[in-house]
Amino acid sequence: MTTVLLVLHFFVAAALIGVVLLQRSEGGGLGIGSSQGMGNLMSGRGTANLLTRATAVLATLFMALALALGLLNQGTGRQRSLFDSPPAAGGAAPGAPGALPATPVAPVAPPAPAVPTN
Repeated sequence: MTTVLLVLHFFVAAALIGVVLLQRSEGGGLGIGSSQGMGNLMSGRGTANLLTRATAVLATLFMALALALGLLNQGTGRQRSLFDSPPAAGGAAPGAPGALPATPVAPVAPPAPAVPTN
């Protein structure tokens, strides 16, 4: 159920992005939503009304799906973040290439620069 809602949420988000980009802004913007792109099917005002209503419907669906997904995952007992879980015990095996040494090693200081003598 959660997977279906998550996929639907993705498609609604993609459609919402597309509809917002199609709208004509006051400064010109992309200007894709003008009446030239629609031919004689709709006037510029009719296109703007259609895109505004589509944006409102998609935004409502987006919020409803986000709330539904949040409520479904609320009581599952799953971890809420990657940072909430402790690191895996053991990690790499001793002697493995990525394993840390058991005893701390003191850092080696770089040699002092040589002073030229005249």
